[in-house]
Amino acid sequence: MASRSGAGANDPYARELARQAREQEKARKAAEAEAKRQAREQKLAYESAWAQEAVDLTYVVENDAEQLSTLLSTAVLYGSTLTFDRLKQEFVPAVFVPPKGRSKAAPPPRWEEYEPVPPRGLLGALGFGRKNYDADVEAARKRFDKALRKHARDEKARVEKLNGARAEHDKENRQEAARVEAWNAQVEERRGAYRDREVEAVEWFVDQALAAAEYPHGFPKVHKVSYQADTGDLLVEIDLPLEDVVPAARSYRYVKSRDEITAVPRPDKERKDLYASVLAQTALRTVHELFAADTEDVVRSIALNCHVATIDRATGREVHPCLITLQTDRDEFDQLVLTQVDPRACLKRLRSLVSPNPYELEPVRPLVTFDLSKFRLMDSMDVVAGLDSRPVLTDLTPTEFEHLVRQLFEAIGLESVNTQPSKDEGVDAVAMNTDPVMRGLCIIQAKRSAKVVPFESVSALAGVVEHKRAAKGILVTTSWFGRASEAFANEHGRLELLDGANLVHLFKEHMDLDVIPGPVPPRRRPK
Repeated sequence: MASRSGAGANDPYARELARQAREQEKARKAAEAEAKRQAREQKLAYESAWAQEAVDLTYVVENDAEQLSTLLSTAVLYGSTLTFDRLKQEFVPAVFVPPKGRSKAAPPPRWEEYEPVPPRGLLGALGFGRKNYDADVEAARKRFDKALRKHARDEKARVEKLNGARAEHDKENRQEAARVEAWNAQVEERRGAYRDREVEAVEWFVDQALAAAEYPHGFPKVHKVSYQADTGDLLVEIDLPLEDVVPAARSYRYVKSRDEITAVPRPDKERKDLYASVLAQTALRTVHELFAADTEDVVRSIALNCHVATIDRATGREVHPCLITLQTDRDEFDQLVLTQVDPRACLKRLRSLVSPNPYELEPVRPLVTFDLSKFRLMDSMDVVAGLDSRPVLTDLTPTEFEHLVRQLFEAIGLESVNTQPSKDEGVDAVAMNTDPVMRGLCIIQAKRSAKVVPFESVSALAGVVEHKRAAKGILVTTSWFGRASEAFANEHGRLELLDGANLVHLFKEHMDLDVIPGPVPPRRRPK
């Protein structure tokens, strides 16, 4: 008798089950192996992607650092100098694009699309169905005529809209051509004025040249200029970037064990050295670009003050310290080979004053400040000496009041002078703060009035502030201002309104002088 195992071995069904089991086990192991392989590949791809991300980030910071290191040489070798010709614009007519669906006429209706099918066969030959056919033709003719009229109306509307769009397009082209022509004529007019050393034209062109300079991200576009036509001296003030313009990281790397990208910090000395170089390069580059742009030789020398606008870490207050100041003439500067100089050594060669510690905002005193020579000045008058113990400000003459206001600002701590009457473009006095960490020029207008100061006086002062490129405009009055004037001044940002009540306080605080401003302003209704 055969054993059970032997019987099972000869059993086809059992053999098939065993084969299937082996196949399933083989497939399971193959699936596991494939899953592990895919997991390994996915992990490698994941790690490779993050490693590449670290490489890309490293490339960015290295490129940023390279740009900062070559600010000066790049501008000298590859920079495009601004000229009056480059300021001109070229008119290129815009191509007319018909409105969607209006460019082509729709095909007119065709009678074949409406004509009914005539009777055919024997009945048609014998004339049967003719009456119905004639009626169908008449109805089709009416539909066809209606479609023709609609097509004509639609086509007329399409043509009118197309012609209207074309006329509007042509109008816009004409307007743009006129704008370009006017702009180019203005540029030519300014070119002539520039050659004649007219102050406004020179300062306008210098503004354009400074605005056209291309710097990496993070560089401010803030500047102020003043030109002296009789001497050819140009004074420029620019804002420099803060220290965070230098990348804090030198490179990046992917750490597998923590599954994260970490920054490799740039050494502190390297960061500070690069920042100091950036400041020096920016100063030299600014002077280079301005001399290069001045193809008419109207600028004899350039005085440059380089500031930073930031927050004092010790006080939390806004400050504007000067970190570099220099003065050089064209002949001296033309002797420099800027592509080969060490920027900081070059500044020293030019006898510049450079902050010994720009990271700590240690300021230097500017060699040249924005002076007052562009204003028509008059001799000062001592008004205080002739005042009563409690003078009424509205009893003073306009000239006396203007000089008294000038004396007030001198008592506050500003260097102030009065301008000549009727020749001051709305300026009664100018004041200068000589502190190197403060912006300086203030336009002062004094209104001795018994009524509310008109809004037009406030808006006019804003225009003078912009024209004179002043840091602030102050409108002083013995009376008061309306709400519209106060709102406008707040929105402008560089206007300050001092009414009679404020004057009483300032005269008492800074000059120990009791004054009576004039009429009391009417009580305002609640908003």
